[in-house]
Amino acid sequence: MKSELLKSDIILENEKVLLLPFENERNTELKEIIFEDEIWKFMGMYVRTETDFENYINNTLKQKTEGICYPFLIIDKATNKVAGSTRYGYLNHASQKCEIGWTWYGKQFQGTGLNKACKYELLKFGFENIQFKRIQFSADLENTRSQRAIENLGALKEGLFRNNYVDSEGKSKDDVYYSIILEEWENTKRDYFGEFI
Repeated sequence: MKSELLKSDIILENEKVLLLPFENERNTELKEIIFEDEIWKFMGMYVRTETDFENYINNTLKQKTEGICYPFLIIDKATNKVAGSTRYGYLNHASQKCEIGWTWYGKQFQGTGLNKACKYELLKFGFENIQFKRIQFSADLENTRSQRAIENLGALKEGLFRNNYVDSEGKSKDDVYYSIILEEWENTKRDYFGEFI
């Protein structure tokens, strides 16, 4: 695994999407789309105030510095607007794996195909450049929309993690887990991401 890549500026791009390192100055543009409770319903937290926003930015950058994650800004190339954020998280160098998640989009960018374009670039770079052996995804049990989106990437449903975390309001939440492994990537790429190859 080429862990050193996670200490560099990773910029990923295709016809639909541009992914920039989260610390890019454009992160302030997230403010235009972030204050929607619906976005945060299944994220374990809410961003409702300026202080929440500043905490979100600062915590994300702190976690990157600590090597916990590698976050990105998602730019919609059709409009050149910041559409949301995503990341490689739960980075585990010893086991050569990570989770792609913490993904959210402003309402106007949901259902536009941007998510699949974004996930293709993350999976491709993750498997082909960083050389992860496993990339996993998770979604709240009640978040059927995210589960469908993950299944649309060709990920294998592995099971239910009960009481997997406690959200910011003190509720225990269940997550459904999925994965794609390195040995499957070439077939998954061909079968699910043909439009990007």
